[in-house]
Amino acid sequence: MCPVRRPDSGMKILIVEDEQKIGDYLRQGLGEAGFVVDLARNGLDGHHLAMTGEYDLIILDVMLPDVDGWKILEGLRAAGNRTPVLFLTARDAVEDRVRGLELGADDYLVKPFAFAELLARVRTLLRRREREPVESVLRVADLELDPLKRRVSRAGRSIRLTAREYALLELLLRRRGEVLPRSLIASQVWDMNFDSDTNVIDVAIRRLRAKIDDDFEPKLIQTVRGMGYMLDVPDGA
Repeated sequence: MCPVRRPDSGMKILIVEDEQKIGDYLRQGLGEAGFVVDLARNGLDGHHLAMTGEYDLIILDVMLPDVDGWKILEGLRAAGNRTPVLFLTARDAVEDRVRGLELGADDYLVKPFAFAELLARVRTLLRRREREPVESVLRVADLELDPLKRRVSRAGRSIRLTAREYALLELLLRRRGEVLPRSLIASQVWDMNFDSDTNVIDVAIRRLRAKIDDDFEPKLIQTVRGMGYMLDVPDGA
């Protein structure tokens, strides 16, 4: 007999919380509710996971020992990361709640809290995200990627990509103008830790370039030596 799939099964949540009891309590409770949960116990680890992972929701404590929640959220939004964020904090002043919302937080829950209320807020934020309109075609210059139809074209010419090449191109397009280190590409496209001795990413970039850049102008995939790769229209093009 197949197990019954819970409505929240598979949705991934990141918790950034330095208080061990609260962090463990949330991880256990949300896990039992059907979510996949990652837990970071400090701001630096939380920021790294939020920037390199794919999450449906982030539960973010404000008062962290190294980098506070304000700065983490500000950095995420500045980088174009729109993952919903629920602030969880002992600070209940109105100005603190206003500051969080102005920085781009989606909700604010004050400690101490009832887990039932937190779970209700989590599910409300996730339903709200599901109702957001599906993203339209991604474009840079005459390059187009249609996420719904999974089609790629340049200058009106259809381009056939492998599944891995498509995932790589979509990542570059969604992070347009941002230098992506090999470690991030490895974790997002290959779901692995980066091994400096392998050239798998460089080979994939070379093959992708052959399909979307070699026969076209301007060249969009750029190598930033010692840092990684970026997709954008070159300056002066």
